[in-house]
Amino acid sequence: MTSVQLVSPASDLIQADVERAFAEDIGSGDATADLIPANATASATLTCREDAVMAGIDWFNACFRRLDPKVQIDWTPRDGDHVAAGSVICRLRGNARALVSAERSALNFLQLLSSTATATAAYVAAVAGTGVRVLDTRKTVPGLRLAQKYAVRCGGGHNHRVGLYDAVLVKENHIIAAGGIKAAAEAARRLHPSLLLEIEVENLDELQQALAAGADRIMLDNFTLPLMREAVGIAKGRAELEISGNVDLSTIAGYAQTGVDFISVGALTKHVRAVDLSLRLQLD
Repeated sequence: MTSVQLVSPASDLIQADVERAFAEDIGSGDATADLIPANATASATLTCREDAVMAGIDWFNACFRRLDPKVQIDWTPRDGDHVAAGSVICRLRGNARALVSAERSALNFLQLLSSTATATAAYVAAVAGTGVRVLDTRKTVPGLRLAQKYAVRCGGGHNHRVGLYDAVLVKENHIIAAGGIKAAAEAARRLHPSLLLEIEVENLDELQQALAAGADRIMLDNFTLPLMREAVGIAKGRAELEISGNVDLSTIAGYAQTGVDFISVGALTKHVRAVDLSLRLQLD
């Protein structure tokens, strides 16, 4: 179980996600489910066919309950739990039409979010013992950002800013447009004094400028390992340091050992490979 606090998004947001999924999948009705007697009931068993970290149970449940409010759903794991390949992780019983109609959308949510959680857990394990926190990015599936960021927490990772509104992240184009790092930082403090101010830098000279400008956090963009170590020595705790760029499972451990505070990994949410799940139905 992950030690990161798991707080699922609000139920109305989850319901909105489900409504969008059903609008594109069920549309005006499930023509194939019409072949099943309206009052037929069935049971179903959900099996995870590979080692994975669970995430998305609330979305899965909401899909079935949207079509059958009386459906019985019994889970063995919780979000954040590791499950072994071949594990039966959930059993359901309810209206047969509802079970087959909700199946694809429910599995889509669970496969996607468990994939994000599983990938995150691998990156977190790679930096274990270093004190570095693994962060996500805004490179998420459109419309499912809060869901994927929740899945990152299920995998033991931490969330970077949610969107463009809850932190100031000054990047190369902002610096150019604002007239330099100092001018950008001054404008950020004046306009958004309560928000985290992070400045992305591409070399040690820009690092010095960002430190002088009073950045809360500095993102080291595509720094080499020697430059990362030098940056940590220069900063000396005056600002949090974050590494971004060229991060994968083969490089993250070395980056973590440089002494930085955070490593952001876009692959957690943008390189999606669905976890292999199987739902098998049995009529009563």
